[in-house]
Amino acid sequence: MGAKTGFLLYTDSDAKEVLRTAPAPDPEQTAALIECLYADWVVREVEGSSLGDGCYPPYGTTYAARLPGADIICDQRVMLDRPSQLAAHLVEASAGRRLVLHAMHSVVDWLAFAVWEDGRLIRSLSLSPDNGVMENIGAPFPFEAGYWAGEHPVTHHPAWSDEPYALPFHPLELGEDALRELCGFILEGMPEPDDADPFDVALLGYQLTDPSDPDEVAKHNAAIEEAVQAMGPPRRFTFGPDGSLVEIDGF
Repeated sequence: MGAKTGFLLYTDSDAKEVLRTAPAPDPEQTAALIECLYADWVVREVEGSSLGDGCYPPYGTTYAARLPGADIICDQRVMLDRPSQLAAHLVEASAGRRLVLHAMHSVVDWLAFAVWEDGRLIRSLSLSPDNGVMENIGAPFPFEAGYWAGEHPVTHHPAWSDEPYALPFHPLELGEDALRELCGFILEGMPEPDDADPFDVALLGYQLTDPSDPDEVAKHNAAIEEAVQAMGPPRRFTFGPDGSLVEIDGF
């Protein structure tokens, strides 16, 4: 599993049907959506993407589409450890509609999703094996039941870890089910016949700069580079005769 997401989906009706029949986004209407949600920000148009490729855009880039029955915003800035803290103006834009936030990162096995109905938060979940459950608000959806009941345990591989997996299920596995149930598509796994194909949903691209913090993207990228440097050189391993991991000298 290696999927990453960071997006908002506003819908007036069934997300799956909306995305299955999505036309190309209208540039003027989508620009109006960006203006509404990012008032006073500096906006520069860039190359677009698809929902399949663009649901986790580079930091500082936003992919968006205003479609009949749905608005899509893909932006790493919505990847919050506590989705309930999503910026108020983004929630207010969901008046009369459903808003889904979906965010996951395969490197750290983190998943967060939340659902608002007409601006009211009804469910929020955020968890990872390193940090445990960071937010758990509202009643779980039916598609979550089997996970909490222990029906999707993570197989323990002693060669990879001395300890069993820290959660009763893998967040990314639940994340794919959340994508299907809440948004009508998946990124990994076997699609069902009526799933929308996210690679058929076109998005327009924008470079967005917050006027209150014009160096935000540069500072974010510098922090990532500093973290990478602190990790030290890469290491390679192979399996030994007994199944244990053995480091390979050199690289």
